[in-house]
Amino acid sequence: QVQLVESGGGSVQAGGSLRLSCAGSGSSYRTDTMAWFRQAPGKEREGVAAIDSDGITKELDSVKGRFTISKDSKNTLYLQMNDLKPEDTAMYYCATTSEWVNWLRMLRASMYTSWGQGTQVTVSS
Repeated sequence: QVQLVESGGGSVQAGGSLRLSCAGSGSSYRTDTMAWFRQAPGKEREGVAAIDSDGITKELDSVKGRFTISKDSKNTLYLQMNDLKPEDTAMYYCATTSEWVNWLRMLRASMYTSWGQGTQVTVSS
């Protein structure tokens, strides 16, 4: 069973920065592709950024140049968020899969099998 725990969320003013982390554990914890998703109240969950085992990344157009996804040798996933905007306010979730995911599909929630509980990010204007 895989467990994912996110941290690093909080409340910031527009233009501020936050760094999210996602640590995985469990006897079956193996990852190929990892991703961050977010869901704002009343909206559908959307893929924000993803990274595969080769370090290839894919980002949502609205966060390009502001958010950076990365991971370390222990497969802890990070999301550095700079120049935050009120529209970035949402619950952020990390997700992983042990399967390879085609780059075109890396931001699709259906590609991922394990999910964290989420961390709230609130950006005020």
